[in-house]
Amino acid sequence: MLVKVFASAVFGIDATIVTAEVSVTKGLRFYLVGLPDNAVKESYHRMDHAIAGCGLYFPRGKRTVINLAPADVHKEGSAYDLPMAVGILASTKQVPAERLGEFVIMGELSLDGGVRPIKGALPIAIEARDRGFKGVIVPKANAREAGIVNGLTVFGVEHLREVIAILHGEPTVSPERVDIRAEFEQASAVYPIDLSDVRGQENIKRAFEIAAAGGHNIILIGPPGAGKTMLAKRLPTIMPPLDLDEALETTKIHSVAGKLGRSDSLLSTRPFRSPHHTISDVALVGGGSFPQPGEISLAHNGVLFLDELPEFKRTVLEVLRQPLEDRIVTISRARFTVEYPASFMLVASMNPCPCGFYNHPEKECVCAPGVVQKYLNKISGPLLDRIDIHIEVTPVPFSELSAERGQERSLDVRERVIRARSVQQERYRGQGIHCNAQMSAQQLRAICRIDAAGKALLEKAMDRLGLSARAYDRILKVARTIADMAESPVIRTEHLAEAIQYRSLDREGWAG
Repeated sequence: MLVKVFASAVFGIDATIVTAEVSVTKGLRFYLVGLPDNAVKESYHRMDHAIAGCGLYFPRGKRTVINLAPADVHKEGSAYDLPMAVGILASTKQVPAERLGEFVIMGELSLDGGVRPIKGALPIAIEARDRGFKGVIVPKANAREAGIVNGLTVFGVEHLREVIAILHGEPTVSPERVDIRAEFEQASAVYPIDLSDVRGQENIKRAFEIAAAGGHNIILIGPPGAGKTMLAKRLPTIMPPLDLDEALETTKIHSVAGKLGRSDSLLSTRPFRSPHHTISDVALVGGGSFPQPGEISLAHNGVLFLDELPEFKRTVLEVLRQPLEDRIVTISRARFTVEYPASFMLVASMNPCPCGFYNHPEKECVCAPGVVQKYLNKISGPLLDRIDIHIEVTPVPFSELSAERGQERSLDVRERVIRARSVQQERYRGQGIHCNAQMSAQQLRAICRIDAAGKALLEKAMDRLGLSARAYDRILKVARTIADMAESPVIRTEHLAEAIQYRSLDREGWAG
């Protein structure tokens, strides 16, 4: 008897329906076709023991053929165990086949019939709804992330017996229900840390507020212990909260990568990713034989923090250049191409020299002549040009560390950032961008007009600092953000002057 069970495969951050066609007839041997990888081929033994564990029989003395269609698409992973086992049971008439067309079924089987978690449950559920299925059957550990999809019945199962009961029309588990809006609104602005934890550093907080308001990349240069990492971790707390569309897209990426926990449904706060400097270029941008999203995609709609930037391998840093411009990563293979979104804010930090005390107000640098410049040269000019704000971080004096006065909270700063972002959203409505950092060259010329005094100031700065054309654009974008924060329709000279001072690494003689 031939039966069809519907499963799914994930490519990039989207899913596609896979049909498991199962036929059990007279004859011998077990055949699994449709470009399965080794993990799929090994499912024979898992299905055999799992079915026996339910008191049912696996058709060993029959000719069993399973075709995973479309047959020209590579199938990988162990998540096809459950739909193939259900297909075998339906083909041998041990479970009814009438309801198979209502569900997309995915899950890995253990030898005792237990159902283990899978990756990509959210995009699978979205595809199932869009293709008109009534529901999905997924592992219990993935039920909450699939349950955020409206208009779909989601059963979270822990054992093959529970799947059999659902197909008999007598489910022993209740459908998963998630109140997505209530959960999102409750947790969308809750962070365990706050900007008020940081003492002093008012000029750095100002730079961070500008970066958050305009979506600008930022690099912090300062000695050890000055607070660079502490500040970077608090940047998401002053960024505008995610909206539902952003949250859904971010959750899809983390679902595909298998980064969602059992209790997670919708990611409600902006991600903060901080990879170690030993990371490979593939781990950073994504890829592999069977592509997976990298750190820059996991930081989509959030922050990517690269601590000790010069310690990263040069090849790793150079692969960042294209995603920083295009905000998307394209991974090409001989048979297919996948795209991962990568719209993130880059926050980098570094010591000013190997010993860490160049330009320190109290401690003396012990680096040999030329070492500071050599250390800085580990970061290429094109990459530095793509970072809008360069700022020096100095140690906080004891008087500020011990001061009793209250520090400004993240909530207060976030409200100002949201007001500035609302101006930008209105400005770029219908243009496919959301903040000043994403402006194209054509939009820059139209939006960032400056008067004669501003042109004279900028010309002098360009000549003295030797800025590139890209750095010129970055200054104008940052100045536009500062003007938006000041609720000014035009860029004034003081806005330009403040933007120019955020190019520390371009200053002549900075590194000796």
